[in-house]
Amino acid sequence: MRTLVRPDAAVQRVAECCAAATTGHDLFERLSQEMHDLITHDGAVWFGADPATLLVTSPVRVEALEDSCCDVYWHNEFHVQDAARYVDLARSPVPAASLQLATDGRPGRSARYRELLEPQGYVDELRGVLRLGDNTWGMLGLFRERGRAAFSEADVALLGRCSSVIGRALRDHVRAQSPWLGTACAPGLVVFDERSRVTSANPEALTWLRALLPDGAREAANDVPVVSAVEELLAADARHRHASPVWALLNRARASDGGFDGHAARLRMRDMRGRWLVLHGSRLRARNDDTGGSVAVVIEPAKSAEIAPIIVEAYALTARERDVVGALARGESTSEIAAHLFLSQHTVRDHIKTVFEKLEVSSRTELVAKLFTEHYTAPAHADMVHPR
Repeated sequence: MRTLVRPDAAVQRVAECCAAATTGHDLFERLSQEMHDLITHDGAVWFGADPATLLVTSPVRVEALEDSCCDVYWHNEFHVQDAARYVDLARSPVPAASLQLATDGRPGRSARYRELLEPQGYVDELRGVLRLGDNTWGMLGLFRERGRAAFSEADVALLGRCSSVIGRALRDHVRAQSPWLGTACAPGLVVFDERSRVTSANPEALTWLRALLPDGAREAANDVPVVSAVEELLAADARHRHASPVWALLNRARASDGGFDGHAARLRMRDMRGRWLVLHGSRLRARNDDTGGSVAVVIEPAKSAEIAPIIVEAYALTARERDVVGALARGESTSEIAAHLFLSQHTVRDHIKTVFEKLEVSSRTELVAKLFTEHYTAPAHADMVHPR
């Protein structure tokens, strides 16, 4: 019989897991083992998230869910008004909810239950966003099989208490140095049809996907066409439960174009070597202006301006401190910043001092290097191989 753990002790155990983790994937592996003991469940999904768009980034961990479920999971999230969507939990005072409680014990009212949980043999889902302040750095879902009791209000409360602890750990993972390794290439382009099958791709897309996906290191034979190689890589990745960001991006692009979801189909994420990439999704239009279901996905290196906002968020700067950082990055003097922000020079100096302390730098030059160079440009030994 499982021994019940007091909430304070449970949160402490989660915090210890977060402190011991060395990478984002290691973090989710440790948390998964701990959470099985704290909240009984039979399957789970763990996602990192881009706080600007709430799209899935790395790390990703999927347990006891069929390979084909990724597309269904994210189609429901972006196309259906359902209970306890991640986007709603991100704005909710309580960052967690169970499907049974959210539907007053009538889960059949939920499309997610009918189309995903019930066919997989699950009776309930406990969802949470991993939020620190106003920023969501990750999401998770825990599933219980048919025959078990639904998740309780105590389970929801415990997951809610763990939200900021895990959110902080994910934020700190983003803050870790991200070296630029390898040789950059032109943007990659992959076109998916209405059934999410690859219809065309350029060689650069294959290069980026090999760097982005955990199974990408395996080289295809030289005589395999690019489209077939891309398709096989995505299929292999789906079998190993890592491809959620791709399917989330596809469904966000379709939902945005259809007017259901106003968020941009765009995400920033790091590849397996730590490089920051940007992925864009856009629905394509035919000659008759019919959108159909085809989506183009572009993969390219992130520019420093793309990375800076997420890094700034990761250091938990206030709105005014972010204004000061932007001015410092533009090379403005203290007097120019004061005039620009309608502050006294003394106040500006106080803000600069606080920013330096938070980012652990001692000069303006070091600050800019911390936000831009460290997370974007190539180090001197870019050809050095780093083990995963």
